[in-house]
Amino acid sequence: MAEDDFRDWERELHQDAQEEGGSGSRALVLVAAITAAGCVALIVLGDVPLGAAGLVVSSIILLLWRMGM
Repeated sequence: MAEDDFRDWERELHQDAQEEGGSGSRALVLVAAITAAGCVALIVLGDVPLGAAGLVVSSIILLLWRMGM
């Protein structure tokens, strides 16, 4: 009987993780696209160092976000 209870509990945890992963992935892609577009706009407008720095910093932030930190 204890095994069945554990399996039910484990199944509930996996369902929550799957539901959160779907919306989190879409948000991550949206934020990455907006950030990249802003940095490219800065580069096109002539502020290359600021645009490049923005791309580097945003890449680090998105990497840490993806890792769950």
